[in-house]
Amino acid sequence: MAMATATASPAVKSKRDEAECAGVMENERLVSSRLSDYGNTGSAKVEQRRRKTAGKGSQKKAPLSRQQSFSREIGHAAAETYLITQLTIKLLSYLGVGYRWITRLFALGCYALLLLPGFLQVAYYYYFSSQVRRSVVYRDQPRNRLDLHLPTNCDGQKPVVIFVTGGAWIIGYKAWGALLGQQLAERDIIVACLDYRNFPQGTIGDMVEDVSNGISFVCSIISEYGGDPSRIYLMGQSAGAHISSCALLQQAVKEFKGESIFWSVSQIKAYFGLSGGYNLFNLVEHFHDRGLYRSIFLSIMEGEKSLGKFSPEIMLQDESAKEAASLLPPIILFHGTNDCSIPCDASKDFCRGSQTCKCRC
Repeated sequence: MAMATATASPAVKSKRDEAECAGVMENERLVSSRLSDYGNTGSAKVEQRRRKTAGKGSQKKAPLSRQQSFSREIGHAAAETYLITQLTIKLLSYLGVGYRWITRLFALGCYALLLLPGFLQVAYYYYFSSQVRRSVVYRDQPRNRLDLHLPTNCDGQKPVVIFVTGGAWIIGYKAWGALLGQQLAERDIIVACLDYRNFPQGTIGDMVEDVSNGISFVCSIISEYGGDPSRIYLMGQSAGAHISSCALLQQAVKEFKGESIFWSVSQIKAYFGLSGGYNLFNLVEHFHDRGLYRSIFLSIMEGEKSLGKFSPEIMLQDESAKEAASLLPPIILFHGTNDCSIPCDASKDFCRGSQTCKCRC
């Protein structure tokens, strides 16, 4: 028995060693497999982290790229605008429009910008009010149009004001009288704002003719709009005062000479001149110094030889005009003492000249 036991022990021991060896090998395999899985998982996570980091980096760079592109476009637009402005100023200087005109135009634009709220209110009234009859045709020439500003109260016949706007004989327009038309219409007064040809579309002779035709038209049709033909007043402002006074005086001379006329100065109850210029000889150098150059001004007035013909103050010195002056209605002149566009002496001198001709001024 002892022998059998001793013989069996080595066999059992050998099997046990083999099992232990197999177990060790299995453990090594499992460890190796786990290490391999771990390595794969780790590398995958590392790769995923790398991609996320790269993605975040690209996301951060994209807005910066768009911002740089936008800034570049803004800079390019600003440079182009500056270049175009510079070339425009240079072109205008070559064309004879000096820097004085350009700077004053810029100042006028800034001033208009400050007044924009008030302008918008008047523009709304002008374009949308049912009391405004815009662009009524009074003759067949270009810009032979007028605006009628009518009161809301339709009871009885209303007094009428024919208004000729200013604009240096170049930028006059009937809409410039919209505020006056609104204010007077609220006081039961009909206002007719005349438009006329401006330079270079026409010269001073054309402007006077247009205004005279406009006055004739208003006198003939205003009763249809509730106006009183026996209470028609003529008013002009700045260049409009000069043009309307020429039209009035020329009509008086024609009427005195017995020429064919379409309206009579007797139909005008009174004339109002606001900040007008009535002696062109005294205004040539004044306007030249202020940017309306002598050559342009003389072109508007049809040459130096025509200055006397279109200067009411000079016209009254003619014998025929002196006699015709008695036909003129009362003349009322208004002029600010600090007016720089046209000196107030222009109205003072015209008033003195009118009084020597026994005009009611």
